Amino acid sequence: MELHHRDQGPRDAPAVVLLHGGGSRGATWDLFTPALLEAGHRVVVPDLRGHGGSPRSRQYTLNSHRDDVLALLDRLGLDRVTLVGHSLGGFAASLVAQERPDRVTRLVLEDPPAPPRVSEGRLSLGRLLLLSIGTADPRRRYDRLALTSAIAQLRQAQPQWWDALPAIAAPTLLLSGGPASHIAPARLAEVAARIPRCELVTLPVGHRIHSTAPERFRETVMKFLGDAVRDGAPAPTSPASPVDGAVREE
Repeated sequence: MELHHRDQGPRDAPAVVLLHGGGSRGATWDLFTPALLEAGHRVVVPDLRGHGGSPRSRQYTLNSHRDDVLALLDRLGLDRVTLVGHSLGGFAASLVAQERPDRVTRLVLEDPPAPPRVSEGRLSLGRLLLLSIGTADPRRRYDRLALTSAIAQLRQAQPQWWDALPAIAAPTLLLSGGPASHIAPARLAEVAARIPRCELVTLPVGHRIHSTAPERFRETVMKFLGDAVRDGAPAPTSPASPVDGAVREE
């Protein structure tokens, strides 16, 4: 599976990989990409499997998205990157950071789904379709199976994912969309508590923070990344940019 992607900026610059949510595509990051390029980063923006210009598949597993991203990094010769992911892309980014913590320098998770630890029951196909319609913009190009498969799997118990959260070594920024999002803030607080170096920030604008509040998203993420991504220094630990389980609301 070779993901369709854009690759911009100096090839020798620290790379930032942007992963979109289910039912979307890489173009969703167009308002954010210029800030990264201006700061001197290399920016890689793929379309996930079954989305945008990337190939379709007979089946879609959560781990396949992880493996696709790792394969893309290998093809581009990127040993260490910053990962920024929204929703399904955030979940995929967390899987990459769990599987290969040595390859992730910084991790930004924007309102990612947090599956249950124990089963909460199955969803009917009709309910899956309703959820997918509510999540995706019909003007976007994607395989409906890719979206319904992701929703179905994320509704299933994923105890191994919860158990692997402490394996994430990268300083992590976890963004919550607050009560207006369908991702429960309390569940994301549990996620943040399990990631060793995680800052939880609430931007109460709903699930699509980077689209609904692009300026606040850009300011928050760039503040977290700071100069540390460029020079390889540790993530900021000042009161303005905590990383050790801190929580703040804006």
